[in-house]
Amino acid sequence: MIFHINRLTPKANLGDEQVEACLDLLREVGETCPAVKSYVVGPHPVEGFAYGAVFVIEDLDGYYEYLNHPAHLRLELEGIGLLARFEAFDLTDSDDPEIKAKIEQVQARHFAEHPEIAALVAQAASFTRPGGEG
Repeated sequence: MIFHINRLTPKANLGDEQVEACLDLLREVGETCPAVKSYVVGPHPVEGFAYGAVFVIEDLDGYYEYLNHPAHLRLELEGIGLLARFEAFDLTDSDDPEIKAKIEQVQARHFAEHPEIAALVAQAASFTRPGGEG
């Protein structure tokens, strides 16, 4: 299993409705992507981030499916510009010594296949993902 963890802080100038719309985009991914086995979206109790989301995904094929699901693509296209700070990382129960590199390869493939998203990430104020930064 892969636990894909997102921590985020919206830009300070966003209104409550815009923040809730951003959180709804995260929830939509969890609700509509078949690769997501379970998820949670809510306040992040650790200093430095306002919200968090965790998506539980079975394997690397599911991870790729999650990243390229239409709801996730929409989240990236509409949500990245709303964030002051974003960090994603993964926890896994895999005993594969290459799992870190494999996750990073899936992420790199996703950005190579979606250069418009890679461009948004490159312009983001603070964006950290498995295998790289914005």
